[in-house]
Amino acid sequence: MFIKFGLLSLPLSFIKIFSRNECCERLAYYGMGTNLVNYLEKRLGMGTAKAATSVSNWSGTCYATPLIGAFLADAYLGRYWTIAIFSIVYVLGMTLLTLTASINGLKPHCDSSGCNATASQRAACFVALYLIAVGTGGIKPCVSSFGADQFDETDETERKKKSSFFNWFYMSINVGALIASTVLVWMQMNVGWNWGFGVPAVAMAIAVVFFFSGSKLYRLQKPGGSPLTRIAQVVVASIRKCKVKIPADKSLLYETADEECNIQGSRKLEHTNKLGFFDKAAVESETDRAKELPSPWSLCTVTQVEELKSVIRLLPIWASGIVFATVYSQMSTMFVLQGNTLDQHMGPNFKIPSASLSVFDTASVLFWAPIYDKLLVPLARRFTGHDRGFTTLQRMGIGLALSIFSMVVAGILEVVRLGTVRKNNYYDLEYIPMSIFWQVPQYFIIGCAEVFTFIGQMEFFYDQAPDAMRSLCSALSLTTVALGNYLSTLLVTVVTKVTKKNGNLGWIPDNLNRGHLDYFYWLLAVLSVINFLVYVWIAKWYTYKKATGRAQ
Repeated sequence: MFIKFGLLSLPLSFIKIFSRNECCERLAYYGMGTNLVNYLEKRLGMGTAKAATSVSNWSGTCYATPLIGAFLADAYLGRYWTIAIFSIVYVLGMTLLTLTASINGLKPHCDSSGCNATASQRAACFVALYLIAVGTGGIKPCVSSFGADQFDETDETERKKKSSFFNWFYMSINVGALIASTVLVWMQMNVGWNWGFGVPAVAMAIAVVFFFSGSKLYRLQKPGGSPLTRIAQVVVASIRKCKVKIPADKSLLYETADEECNIQGSRKLEHTNKLGFFDKAAVESETDRAKELPSPWSLCTVTQVEELKSVIRLLPIWASGIVFATVYSQMSTMFVLQGNTLDQHMGPNFKIPSASLSVFDTASVLFWAPIYDKLLVPLARRFTGHDRGFTTLQRMGIGLALSIFSMVVAGILEVVRLGTVRKNNYYDLEYIPMSIFWQVPQYFIIGCAEVFTFIGQMEFFYDQAPDAMRSLCSALSLTTVALGNYLSTLLVTVVTKVTKKNGNLGWIPDNLNRGHLDYFYWLLAVLSVINFLVYVWIAKWYTYKKATGRAQ
């Protein structure tokens, strides 16, 4: 399963290298993305709704391209080389973005009346952004799986540490995000966008250096060939044998005799009773027995069939994360735009950029992640008897429930804010005399929800994915964020179009003081409640995979 290099203390050595790498990479990503809506609105001259949807579309693409990187990692390159190659693409994108904010001709012309960006300048900016989206597509699906690969599942001590690894991995992400949402956002708003984008570009270059510095220590998993081909073979073989009767004794289904699985880098999977139609692919016909090597398009192993079943079982859980991701995406769009209308002063001379409020989401993660690992898990273990305190499904469900409250709190704040506007006729006032720090609770609650849902999701998709499809399944989990951003874009577009009928300004006009952003938050809260109830029903249905034997 693994090529092993280096030291016996590999997991500890790797975590030190990897945490630095991930911290720098996330600093680069969030340093560029956290405040992007303001850059598009103020420097590229986009309207409020268009800037928000552009950020949602770009962010969504960043979480959709991992499907490409994951396929290459699982099928051909392996996780190490996929991360290495796409990291270089990432650095090129960050460099180009910095140039578009620094060089005359590429950067928009700004004067006292505002900024005017040409079509070519906007194009250059978006080319850079989507290069970054491609680069991150090769990194995101591989990094957490690559980290978990460093823990030997045959070693009891390392296996126990792997669960904690996901918590600390996510914390390293948020340390980078913390620096990005404070220092870098302030730098962008007060020093210049050239420095605000340049520093993240340097951070990404440092991340690449950290990654390569640990090359001799890593455990490298061998790619197992195209997982999509194996899935297609099961589907085709099942259809070809649709009239074949499945034996009552499931031990008669076809499987290799060796302890090792015939799929490179994978353990065998035990048979499960659900989705029985696909078992037909593992039924040996007389034609199959007559051949020394039956075609994989007519006869598949039980493990190959169970690979497909595992992916199908993951899909409903995957779908339930889309609405949560939609809620999460509001931090970089509607929360920022809402914060732009509030008093941003900290003392008489210092203003905090509205995008920097995401620091409280980050602080919440940094607060709750160790508490979950060191306090909640041991406490829950006493009542549940489960090694991890909560199952990964229970952990994700708690996060989905918390996300409902974040939208409720954001909606209440907007009701109060609009009440202040109406009472004092502040419709055309740029900043309402309400402190921006009233937004802190909604950020803090989302941060707490992240610790449960996103970390639980990473662990769940790694554990429940077939061994040779872990990158692809990690990418699948990331696409919930992509679809969440796209769903946010769709909701904003539909809501804007519908609510602007008959000459109305709509819920989300450029001047939010004349809109009803609170109605949009209520809509998300209702969708979150429905999503949570559906998730509970799905989780009760789920069957965990059972691996056996060892990988070749």
